[in-house]
Amino acid sequence: MALTINIRHLEEKDLHLQGKVEAVELELPDADELIHFKRPLEYDLTARLVGRDVLLGGKLEMELDCECARCLKPFVLPICVPDWLLDLPGEGPEKTVLTDDVVDLTPFLREAILLEFPQHPLCDSQCAGLPRKAMTEKEGASQKPETSAWAELNKLKF
Repeated sequence: MALTINIRHLEEKDLHLQGKVEAVELELPDADELIHFKRPLEYDLTARLVGRDVLLGGKLEMELDCECARCLKPFVLPICVPDWLLDLPGEGPEKTVLTDDVVDLTPFLREAILLEFPQHPLCDSQCAGLPRKAMTEKEGASQKPETSAWAELNKLKF
């Protein structure tokens, strides 16, 4: 179920929102084949009315199932936005769209978590990548060195 708040409830007191939103409900794009969304987004937020605006603040956490961009090993990457803030304007050109005094926070949560995704997920910052096959002397002797145009140019004496 999407995360929504009724603006009328904020007129009486601040709201504390805590729970989970399933990854499917966030409609996260499958743009990266190394990042998979299987776990829910956990939130702990406070919503308050400030003038005609709604101010949200709190913590967002999600674990991503990833494959390392270097070695392709699967690993879990925790994402945390400890001090997330969102201002939902109540008037003006960027006024928040309300449906029966209710605002859907799901698109804002999606944007906040997408901004935290890594460009190239790594299992460890020191990951050496895929293991290289050690060449034996026999394999090294049977292979001919590659010739290229640059190698031929290097032979020229000026």
